[in-house]
Order: sequence, then C-alpha cells, then structure tokens
Amino acid sequence: MFLGFGVGVAVMIVLLSIGEAMLSQARNEKLVGGGDITVLPEGLDVEVMKTGGVGGLFFSIDHASFLYRQVLASPRYRKDIAAVAPQIEGRLLYLRGTDGVEYPVHAAGEIPSASLAVGAEPEVVAGKWSDDEGDRRWIAPTLFELRNSIDRFHIPSDSVENRDTWAEWHYFNVLSQGGRRWAFISFIVGGDVTSSRWGGKLGITLRDQNGETRRFGTTLDRSQVRFSTGDANLTFGDNRVTVLADGDYQVRAVAAAETGGGNISVSLRIHPEPMAYFPGVSMGAGGFVSGYTVPALRASATGMLCVDGVCERLNDVQAYHDHNWGVWRGVTWDWGASRAGDYTFLYGRVYPADTSASIPPVLVYLVDSLGFKAVFRPKLISYEDKRTVRVGTTVLRVPYRASFQDARGNDTLRVDITIEDAIATDTRPSTPAGDSERGDPLGSEKKRPYFIQMKGIATISGRLDGKPLSGTGTGFFETYR
Repeated sequence: MFLGFGVGVAVMIVLLSIGEAMLSQARNEKLVGGGDITVLPEGLDVEVMKTGGVGGLFFSIDHASFLYRQVLASPRYRKDIAAVAPQIEGRLLYLRGTDGVEYPVHAAGEIPSASLAVGAEPEVVAGKWSDDEGDRRWIAPTLFELRNSIDRFHIPSDSVENRDTWAEWHYFNVLSQGGRRWAFISFIVGGDVTSSRWGGKLGITLRDQNGETRRFGTTLDRSQVRFSTGDANLTFGDNRVTVLADGDYQVRAVAAAETGGGNISVSLRIHPEPMAYFPGVSMGAGGFVSGYTVPALRASATGMLCVDGVCERLNDVQAYHDHNWGVWRGVTWDWGASRAGDYTFLYGRVYPADTSASIPPVLVYLVDSLGFKAVFRPKLISYEDKRTVRVGTTVLRVPYRASFQDARGNDTLRVDITIEDAIATDTRPSTPAGDSERGDPLGSEKKRPYFIQMKGIATISGRLDGKPLSGTGTGFFETYR
C-alpha cells in the first residue's frame, strides 16, 4: 500500500509540474519569441522548449529560410501575416577556453529586424543590435546569392561509400520555337573528386519530335574542369555555366557529334522565374547519397543553337534547369517537370541500388507565380506502355500515358500525362559512360537498364484551398524499363 501510494503521489507531482510549465508558457509569450503564433519543429514539446533540455538538441526546421521566404513571408499571405521572426532558442553548445577547459553554454539566434517586427526585441544594455549581411542574405538574398547558395557543388563526405561512382551535374533542357525540337544539355563531373580519379563530360542530345536523335559530347581531364562548393559556376575548358549578376544563367557549349561527324554550338541565357524553384534535398542512408535541387523550375531561354553551321535563334522559349549529386551506380528514378497553365509542377522518386531499401512515395511539388503552392505524395505512378522505341536491335515498350493522384486533407491533385515522343538509352557498361545526359553517367548493371526520356503534355486537376485546380502544358519526363 505504501509503495502504491508513493507511485501515485510521484505521478501527480509530474503531472502538476507539466501543467505548471504549460501555464507559465501560455502566460509568457516571450518564452516562445513574441508574436501571436509560434511554428515549432514537429515533435518538440513545450517543456523541452522552456527548459532547453537535452531532448531539444536535435530539433530543427529543415529549409527554414525557404519556409520563411516562400510561405510565411511570401506575397501570397501578405494580407494575413504582418511579420515573421525566425529564432533559435536554448541551443546547447560547448565553448572551449584558452586553457583547454570546455564549458556548456546555452545559445540563441535571431534576426534583429524580424524580432523587432513581432515585438520580441531584447533589452539592449550596451552596444548595437541590428541586422548584418548574414541576416540580410537569410531573409532576402539577391537572385544571384540565391542561385549560388542552392546550386553550388559538393564534396562527398568520408562516410560515402563507392566514391568512384560519385557524379554531379548541371542539367538544362530547352524547347525550341514551335516545340518540335529540343535539347538536353549536361555538364557532368564524375568520379572521386577527393582524389585524382575524376573528370568531366559535356553531353548534348538534340531531338526532333518523332524523328532524328543526335548526340554530341566531349570528355575533359580534371585539369580542364573548375567547380566550386561556394558558387554555381562551372568551367569545362572553353565551355561554361555562369550565374550572372541578375540571377540569370549563361550557358556556352561546343561539342562534336559522337557518330557521323558534325558539331553543335549552344549560347543561351536562361532566365528563371524568381519564385519558381525547389530548394533542394539530399537523402540517403549508410553510404548512399542522392541530392537534387531545381533553381529554374519554370524558365525561359534566349540565344543561339547551331548544328553543323546552321543556326536557330531562340527567343524566350521554354527552359528548365536542375542540379544532381550523389552516388549513382545502379540507381534509377521516375522524374518529370512540366508547365500546366499558370502552374508548374515537379515530381520524382529515386530507387537505390539496394533492392532491400524501402521505396519512398512520389514527391510532387507545385508552384505558381507566387512561388510554392503545395506538396503531394502519391504512392504510385500508373504507366500505360503502348509506345515502342528501338534501341539497336531491341524493340522496347515504353509509356504512352502516365497518371498519379493524391489527397491531402481537403486538397486533391491528379496529373495525367500524354507522351508525344520518347527515346531510350541502354545504360549497361557496354554503353559508353555518359552516353545519355541523364541516365547513370557512369554506367551500371541494373534490372531496368533502359533509360527512357519523354516529352509530352501534362494536365492537372483537383482542388486547392477550396478552389478548382486546372492547367495544361508541355513537359519532360523520365523513367526506366
């Protein structure tokens, strides 16, 4: 009886303590940084936030600056949200003194102008409390700064396995006037960039719809390649990708035909729409890493495309740019990006080489002129393989239609894709490395060895925020067979 009574009293004390903490929290908005509404990392409870306990060490809001700019402080909610203040409270750090002794300290971080706007400014006893350059870049980077921050290159960490299969690339696609010809352009850095065993490959595929496919390319020694983990600029000998001061991309490339003679020359200025970008994600477990960002989800291109001395002028034609990095041997994916009226969407799913790994749902990312609009997670992509393409002597069945759908609460989305044209590449080792600008640039054995690149028309339907959702447009899509 005594033991049971003791346990009951102990439980009551704990409950009363939690209740007191919550009451104190509710009465003291300063503890959560001021304002009327507080956005917290999922899973963080009030007591951990209040005490700064060890349980709060690993909580964070991923892509917080993107969330700030594209959601909370975006033009879309300007009538509803007066001010937003990003803050870090009670982070445990260790400070080592000159005597070698370590001291645990609690640290906080905030942006002065933003905290002032929500009425959470501290009492400044002495000194100056104002935004610095780091604060400005976090809340309002220039387009030049934004491109370089999300589109920079990477170095594989020591934990990454099979670093000889590491590859990272800038990819662009451009649709010519009238939409009957397009080009896929890739600047690929491949191999273990932490050693001397790596180099570059420039690859360009030129396709006439339901007609001829021509591939151009050149391989470069690492001495001719310059990339940086601090910016997005890339130099491949005389070929280059450059971020201009206004945030546009300058793409210059010259390559010889891989068969049959001839050459191609590309000089383009790619203009991304300011709010239409995907901030990037790097995923993986163990030694597997797959990273992806889209600085130009909806863009236009202006410039020249010359084939065998015959030039075509492109004026504000549809364009797209993304950036990939990671280990790729045996990796496959489903991917697509398309315009759909006033909307643009991106979808994708990566299949690791390890067949025992769990397969994630498809990520669908939707934007409009004001930026991020919604995310959906369909479980399946339904393909109708009613088209045929020839790869050497092999006749391959490839998608004629594709569709997927999802519901998130009251929001719904359905995407229907009609394929107008498709080309296939055999990515097994007998194929020269990088033969396809997107298909496993190092070559590999896999159960689905044929890389399928498609062009088609996408139609979206559904409801968002209680309003009908619809749109149709042209896009590019990829899968494996």
